[in-house]
Amino acid sequence: MRPSLDLEAATDEIVVFIRKIVNASGAKGVVIGLSGGVDSSLVLALCVRAIGAQKILGLILPTAFTPANDLEDAKELASSFGIRTQIVRIDPIAEAFAKALGLEPEAPGQKIPLANILARIRMIVLYYHANLNGFLVVGTGDRSEDLIGYFTKYGDGGADFLPISHLYKTQVRLLAKHLGIPERIADKPSSPQLYPGHKATDEIPIDYEKLDLIEACLFDQHKPIEKVAEEVGVSQDIVSEVMRRFESTTHKREYPVMVKSW
Repeated sequence: MRPSLDLEAATDEIVVFIRKIVNASGAKGVVIGLSGGVDSSLVLALCVRAIGAQKILGLILPTAFTPANDLEDAKELASSFGIRTQIVRIDPIAEAFAKALGLEPEAPGQKIPLANILARIRMIVLYYHANLNGFLVVGTGDRSEDLIGYFTKYGDGGADFLPISHLYKTQVRLLAKHLGIPERIADKPSSPQLYPGHKATDEIPIDYEKLDLIEACLFDQHKPIEKVAEEVGVSQDIVSEVMRRFESTTHKREYPVMVKSW
């Protein structure tokens, strides 16, 4: 069974949360990185409800391999909500990094480090505009990916607050549809778009429908691995891999360890 969610109550809770965070910080608004995917689209819809379109800047940060439909979806959604947008193509910035570091993109072992550089470039651009405008950077990560560390530390994980990090991906999709996000976006396969052909399902242990069930059983209901595997109908190896990723990425979800807390 999918983790349950009262859609109206969830919407109200998040809207109040966003409004409180922005008001308490004294920020003039928020900046959001818009990918054309469901997570950022839902966050945009919630922020518009919370603080109004005039206080939101949407940044679209494509590369040469960003799918054209993602770019169009991001632009059309931003236009439908009436927010200001800016497109910043990050290829030249990435090329400058590669040149300065003497990187050879096709060399063995470069794929993931270069992918993470792209994610961190996006974070830098978001924070530049946040600083320039007196805004906060709103993160778009969800619980499904957060729990297994499927994000770039100080990249897409770099934000001032996270309004949907308590929602599993299947819940995100439901809430997005509830708030009027087009189904083509709400149901779009997830991808960080950090290299050509990048798909989340190629890198996570199992599809989101079952990943969400596994995570809910492990981390919300605290059931043992054997019981989770039996209830979800997957192998114990898959459940163990989810737990392994959770444990090995703890550092990505916590403030950097300090001597006094070691």
